[in-house]
Amino acid sequence: MNPGNLRRQEIDWESCTFEGSEREQLRVWSQLPLRRKLMALEEMGDMARKTIEWRVSEGLPYFDPATGELVKGRPSGRD
Repeated sequence: MNPGNLRRQEIDWESCTFEGSEREQLRVWSQLPLRRKLMALEEMGDMARKTIEWRVSEGLPYFDPATGELVKGRPSGRD
């Protein structure tokens, strides 16, 4: 491959802002097929459940997904 034949891509600086990044994420998400969106939502739910299980096992605070309430962790015994 000849480097001279490669076309230089312009950087879209607008996508380098928080707003631009969010817009790009929404654009990509909107183009996914429904099956892939459902798979992604299932994966996110699994990750959230595993994270809560880990936080409970470590005695860390977490938000209860059913109520939205903060569940305080057990005291660490450290000052």
